[in-house]
Amino acid sequence: MKRKSVAVVGAAETTQMGKIPDVSVMQLHADAALNALADCGLKPSDIDGVATAGASPTELAYYLGITPTWADGTSVGGCSFMLHVRHAAAAINEGLCSTVLITHGESGRSRVGAGGRFGGGGGSSLAGQFEAPYGSAGPPTMFTIPVLRYLKTFGLGEEDLAWVSVIQREWAARNPRASFKAPISVDDVLASPMIAWPFRMLMCCLVTDGGGALVLTSAERARDFPQKPVYILGSGESVETPMVSQMQDFTSSKAFRVSGKKAFEEAGISHGDVDHLMIYDAFAHLPLYGLEDLGFCKPGEAAAFIRERNTAPENAGKRGALPLNTNGGGLSYMHSGMYGMYALQESVRQLRGLAPAQVPGAKISIAHGVGGMFAASGTIVFSNEAP
Repeated sequence: MKRKSVAVVGAAETTQMGKIPDVSVMQLHADAALNALADCGLKPSDIDGVATAGASPTELAYYLGITPTWADGTSVGGCSFMLHVRHAAAAINEGLCSTVLITHGESGRSRVGAGGRFGGGGGSSLAGQFEAPYGSAGPPTMFTIPVLRYLKTFGLGEEDLAWVSVIQREWAARNPRASFKAPISVDDVLASPMIAWPFRMLMCCLVTDGGGALVLTSAERARDFPQKPVYILGSGESVETPMVSQMQDFTSSKAFRVSGKKAFEEAGISHGDVDHLMIYDAFAHLPLYGLEDLGFCKPGEAAAFIRERNTAPENAGKRGALPLNTNGGGLSYMHSGMYGMYALQESVRQLRGLAPAQVPGAKISIAHGVGGMFAASGTIVFSNEAP
């Protein structure tokens, strides 16, 4: 993809987030979509491309009265929206459509219209056949497989995971829309209830309702919209395995490495150019893997990088620092189940200069996501500097 050829011109989350028991999943998609369209001054009739996950793009287009010439229903878990951004940019560049709406809506807490487990195949899926019989009970138990090996290999412990939660709560305290804002200490995290070793409650993501949406168009058109355009500088995607037990290396995500490398190469940047970073944090270990697999830290060194407060609020904008998950992340801001959209939203806010916890002078932001239990990954590099 040509750098900065496509831009985000509209971005918004649902009007409410948290517990919304009286709103359907499609209504959450629509609320986010209408908010994003209002953000850029467009109407549903102005949209000719749609992308979504967790719902059908057919249903979305019908519900909003859109007749698209391009649609994407890619669904690989929480990073699906990073892939949608990448695919939309390619579609716009190829002339398949001119203006793309990407939506997310999920009733993660209220479970309005909730379905089953183990993917479309249910119990006959690979995970249903070969992991579920051994007692796995969703992500809190399945993610323990790689993280226990990671901690043992690098000589780390529970307190190293706890620091991730503590510092992200510091960011959340600056965000009025964050679910949890009260300060916590490492001791607080370690004293919280055990969920599945080594995860304690405060190392696990929230369970909330909400959604978000983005509007993308060509860079040539982007300067005509009311909000500051945020340009796509680079992107990457990959998948590894639908079963966490079959990862190539439990201490590193192959999908992370491939997706991140591709995004950096496409963007033409070095790690020192990055001012702001969002790493999907369904659990406290994911930022550690992200920092290392994206190349910001060497294997086993991410925990010390965070513990030494290189990602903390007071160091934002300082040389060598890397503000991370500045909305509070899935651990403290919100997590409806497919968190990637919220990471993208915060990257856009930061580069527009509108974030509640704004990083001074931020010009390049990366939003990096995971799908499933290290099954997939998507990476988007954003820039606010015009081509």
